[in-house]
Amino acid sequence: MRVTANTFPNSLNTELGKLMVRQTRLHQQASTGQRVQNPEDDPSAVHRIMDMQRDAKALGQYQRNVLAMKDQASASYSAMKSLKQTLTRAQELVTRTGGIRSQEELNIFAEEVNQLIKSGVQIANTKLRGDYLFSGTKSDTAPFAETADANGRVTAVTYQGNELTAVNEIGQGVTMSALGPGANTGASGPRGLVTDTRAGADLFAHLISFRDALLAGNVTAITTTISAQLAADEENLLIHVGVNGATQSQLDTAKKLAERDSASIEAAVSQEADADLAQTILRLTQTQTAYQAALQSGGQILNQTLLDYLR
Repeated sequence: MRVTANTFPNSLNTELGKLMVRQTRLHQQASTGQRVQNPEDDPSAVHRIMDMQRDAKALGQYQRNVLAMKDQASASYSAMKSLKQTLTRAQELVTRTGGIRSQEELNIFAEEVNQLIKSGVQIANTKLRGDYLFSGTKSDTAPFAETADANGRVTAVTYQGNELTAVNEIGQGVTMSALGPGANTGASGPRGLVTDTRAGADLFAHLISFRDALLAGNVTAITTTISAQLAADEENLLIHVGVNGATQSQLDTAKKLAERDSASIEAAVSQEADADLAQTILRLTQTQTAYQAALQSGGQILNQTLLDYLR
């Protein structure tokens, strides 16, 4: 093969350039701790890292959804607990009514029941971060509105929400809701918290009937019909409390799973992208040595060639 005068210098420059590029890359890896910084460093690894980062982003959204729903479930439970206390007080008054003969005493009880209705409406209109909890998907609308007469007695409580539930994704293909509607008068769909036709529950209507019966002195209706109605309201409310507990448990599990998967992905990304520092430094040292050797030997050859030419 014919070798021209320019062949060796060109080859030397090419090899030195390659060694310099390798030195630069290894130095960056050693200083940053990252083996993969550019797509050309390892195309296959970059593709895997991008897939895992996409999965990590989805997991981050799942975790945010879970945390938001845990707050909703917790606030919902507090409201249910307060409603249960309101209902329990009404049931205590039902029991005490049986031994009362004075209409004046019944009127005092009626005033207390009227206040229980008002406080119950306030509880059912609980908000979290500006959103009503029990309006179904109409979270910007107060679920319950009361109508009162000239004496301040509540004559009706109207539901203004809907029977739908907002759902969120807490895992791949797994959705759930932390809240239920305040009322459902239909034959299907989620159970209503205050009113549910299928369960015979209609708390505010039953409390209004209780108050009116007290004002009318109708003790018999109170101790029979109204007592049974409030028992149905209690059973419905307790079912909601149980469902809420199961929901919070499921959310806790989803939170732990998402945290576990996030840690697993983080470790996998690190394994793909992080540099083995000891090996990187070793390769950097070897490359630097090779570069210096190439410079030294190349210089000697070029000097020798020049001397031969001068002779």
